[in-house]
This record gives sequence, C-alpha cells and structure tokens, in this order.
Amino acid sequence: MRIVFMGTPDFSVPVLEALVAAGHEIACVYCQPPRPAGRGKKDRPTPVHQRAEALGLPVRHPTSLKPAEEQAAFAALGAEVAVVVAYGLLLPRAILDAPARGCLNIHASLLPRWRGAAPIHRAIMAGDERTGVCIMQMEEGLDTGPVLLRSETSIGAEETTADLHHRLSQMGAALIVQALARLDDLTPEPQPEEGVTYAHKIDKAEARVDWTQPAVDVDRQIRGLSPFPGAWTLLDGERIKLLASRLADGSGQPGEVLDDGLRVACGSGAIELLRLQRAGKAAQDRDTFLRGHPVPKGATFEG
Repeated sequence: MRIVFMGTPDFSVPVLEALVAAGHEIACVYCQPPRPAGRGKKDRPTPVHQRAEALGLPVRHPTSLKPAEEQAAFAALGAEVAVVVAYGLLLPRAILDAPARGCLNIHASLLPRWRGAAPIHRAIMAGDERTGVCIMQMEEGLDTGPVLLRSETSIGAEETTADLHHRLSQMGAALIVQALARLDDLTPEPQPEEGVTYAHKIDKAEARVDWTQPAVDVDRQIRGLSPFPGAWTLLDGERIKLLASRLADGSGQPGEVLDDGLRVACGSGAIELLRLQRAGKAAQDRDTFLRGHPVPKGATFEG
C-alpha cells in the first residue's frame, strides 16, 4: 500500500522499519520538529526523523496540521492509509479523511482501558496484570475509534515502563503489518462504554516517593516511572532516582533501610531497590551503587 507514516519517538521506529520491510510504499514520514537537546542545545531530529532519513524516505515536520496548506499538501500525497503511532499532534478532520482507507493508530493498551498519553506508565502504576496493543481506526475523539486487531501480553512482577515499552513497540510493529495484509477482511469493533479509563500525561509531581504508602504502591510507582521521569527520594539531602525495584519481606519505619542490600521499609511491607541513579551520574545496579556509595542499615530515605 501507499502509506503516510506519522510517529515521533523511539517507540515508533520499529513500526516504520516493519512497514518498509513488508514492502509498503512510504509516501512521506511525518514527525515532530527537531528540538534543542544536549549540552549545546542544538536542534536534534527526533528518532523517527533520523531513521526515516537513513532509509531514504521524505520527511515533513510541521508544527501544526491545522493550516489549509498543510492539509492540502497531506492530501496531495495520495495515500491509501496513514499509520499513526505516538505522533504527538492532533489530526484534524481533513487529515483523518484524506487517506482513501483512513488513518490507523497503534495504541499501547487494551482499549478502552488507558486511552490517552501515558498508557504504559499507567498500566504498571495501577498494578494491571495484562496489557497489549490495539490497531484502531482513528476518529476525532481521544482514542475512541473502533478496534481492528488487538494483541495481549502479561506484565511481569519486576517489569519497568522501559521494559514494557520495548516489547509493546515490537508487538505493534508486527500487528500493523498483519492488519494491513488483512484489511479487507477485518471487522471494526466499536469500543464498549464500560471499562473506559484515561492515561493522563505523567506529572513530575508524581515522582517523589512517599514511603508511608504500602510497599506494593511504592514498587509500582518506581517501576512505572522508570526511566522517565524517574521516581526519586532523598538520602542525606541528596536526590536519588530509583529505577528498578521488587517487593520484599520486612517492616520498619517508612523509608528505613533494613539491611546492607537496600531493602527499605514502607508504610506496610518493604521493597528492594535494584537500580539507582545519583544526580549527574549514570544509572547503576544496586551492587555497583553500593560499592561507591554505601548505605548502611538504619539509614533513612526521606519521602
């Protein structure tokens, strides 16, 4: 098929690669504009932009799709389908209607659960046991369109958003190739009204750990916010980012370190910290962190 691809971050790259590998014609790639990054604050192209150029594909990165000239340029591409995955801009009705067979979105949840911006984070933070990806026909509402295909996966007890992000990206890439191959035979299924939840964008204010919370909630917070923005706590006044954890036995005062292996008491129960990062330093596994920064039994993490 002749396809317009619309995506921006790392999550979208395997999808673009899968479409190319499947032999589809990519008429154009749309992504967010380059933005200042790094120490020099020079404009850096997005991951999709970089990969598209490496593949020799034309790239456009408008700041909005509302202007009539942008909509006309999009329509002139003559696409059969637009494939959209973590693009980052709202698609006006004129864009949704331009491809002959509509716009298909790859969404990283089991719709109607976790519509919106941060479905992977929210699934882990809520303690969901399963998640997945859906191929959805796009409408003007927020992730409200009918679902063409879905694929499920379990969420591991120690899995972080980074872990799940990678797996769902690969699943989405495989599923969209299936959907395009079977498009004539697929029946769109309207989403039920029951079970709708919204995955609101992560606020950095959610990242500070409250050690008075039950261990299960602290563990989900740490794993759900890893690697970005990263749950954090204070140790001797220094801000420490917590990137991986697991549930453990034990009890004590909230934030109290219970042994020499970073087992920490919560409001009820305890967790083990498995990966940490000091400000301005690289992330380290627990043993490496402790060799350079010992944390004795009885120390206290401050919420």
